[in-house]
Amino acid sequence: MGKKITICTFIDAFGWEVYKRYGFLDDILPEARRLRTTFGFSSAADPSILTGRYPDEHTHWSCFYYAPENSPFKLMKLLSILPRQIFDRGRVRHWLSKILAKFYGYTGYFQIYSVPFEVLPYFDYLEKRDYFVPGGILATDTIFDRLYSEEIPYHCSNWRLPEKRNLEIAKDTINEGKIEFMYLYLPKLDAVMHEFGNNAPQVEEKIRWLEEQVREVKKLAEEKYDEVAFFAISDHGMANVTESVDLISQIDSLGLEFGKDYVAMYDSTMARFWFMNDSARSRITEKLNQCSKGYIVSDEELKQMRVFFEDRKFGEVIFLMNAGTLIVPSFMGLKSIPGMHGYHPDDKDSYCFIKSDRHIPEDVNSITDIRRALEREIFNV
Repeated sequence: MGKKITICTFIDAFGWEVYKRYGFLDDILPEARRLRTTFGFSSAADPSILTGRYPDEHTHWSCFYYAPENSPFKLMKLLSILPRQIFDRGRVRHWLSKILAKFYGYTGYFQIYSVPFEVLPYFDYLEKRDYFVPGGILATDTIFDRLYSEEIPYHCSNWRLPEKRNLEIAKDTINEGKIEFMYLYLPKLDAVMHEFGNNAPQVEEKIRWLEEQVREVKKLAEEKYDEVAFFAISDHGMANVTESVDLISQIDSLGLEFGKDYVAMYDSTMARFWFMNDSARSRITEKLNQCSKGYIVSDEELKQMRVFFEDRKFGEVIFLMNAGTLIVPSFMGLKSIPGMHGYHPDDKDSYCFIKSDRHIPEDVNSITDIRRALEREIFNV
């Protein structure tokens, strides 16, 4: 047998609905399948792709989880005296996150977003380690662990580098002809749709650029290898934001004391609560039930979505916003943006896809099935 390479091109937030609108390399990747994503954000979806398991198995869900006893951010409360008009700015927060990641030795993606400094000491951060290297996931292995253990030479893009640089490196690596698997990471479509929504001219422009780049990668691989199995995948879709709700003010209006009566993490599309007394639980639950823009996700539904955790570190009560509705301000951002993901996985704009020049079996329907599809090609099983 001649040399074979399997290439998986990951395109962040390329939803099924966006694909249906614009298409993507249908002439060279004729097979396409809609995939159900996991409930949550990329902190849940990416590990689910790499492990082939759901969050209740690989244990990665939301990036911030309740851990007041062991929080590494206890000293951050001292920064709450700093002027918010300066330290709540996105650029300042970005560079502060870089400093903190280096200080704590985190190798994974780390951002404090707009979480107030006085709130951080109630939480720990999940993604301390890089997902994309062996040993990066807390409870289970990933496709990279298997490649490493079975001594399969591979290349995975460095997510810290710009897309264009990763494309250059990918082409150079293919030209060397020494690897059998490549994971090409292209994340910037996500940023375009956050900024403009999912049907703006900038989205089609970005997709056409991605088509050109991915086509070149595939062509080069076919010139260097005897056999090429090519896949394009995504992790979730993107919904257009149509309205916002100031949920923080609604909860604040109850007059309860944060840290004494309750603790909350206000993600952009959901709010998660922990309670110190029954009164706070009752009053906050009643207030949430009065909000028609979202609903409290039951334990049964969390179990069905495979994101239920007995220790409740991700939330005792989880309030999910309706698709297209954003919590503004939130601990993820202080202003509304045109596009967002992290809604219910059954919302039409949440679905993503897998495309290939190989037959996609009927049993590939979820992002947790991607690993199995790739390993069938890599290991010829």
